[in-house]
Amino acid sequence: MSHHNRTLEKMGEAEPQAQRSVGPVLTTGLCADAIVAAIQAENAGVSIQCQAGYLRVLVPGRCRVTAAAIERALGRPFLLPRDLESVMPSFKGRMRVDQVSAIWEAGPR
Repeated sequence: MSHHNRTLEKMGEAEPQAQRSVGPVLTTGLCADAIVAAIQAENAGVSIQCQAGYLRVLVPGRCRVTAAAIERALGRPFLLPRDLESVMPSFKGRMRVDQVSAIWEAGPR
């Protein structure tokens, strides 16, 4: 991915609008832990599903995380989108990412 501002979409199961959750799937490790902490600090209703080797982070309707929040949790610089892409094999929802933040949103149904 070479663009600095992108919109991507992955389709999930059919869910009622109010219950559709979105967010990243992250490979486990220090970066994933920092991303999860930053998402929890910036969003309400965060749920985490732990699977073998990865974490599925889900937020109802819209999930936003900033590079600054991840850097605070990680204790070192974190470059969006590059560093996120290296630990995010998948995601649910429609995603927009630039150098400041990543946003996952439920698409229209």
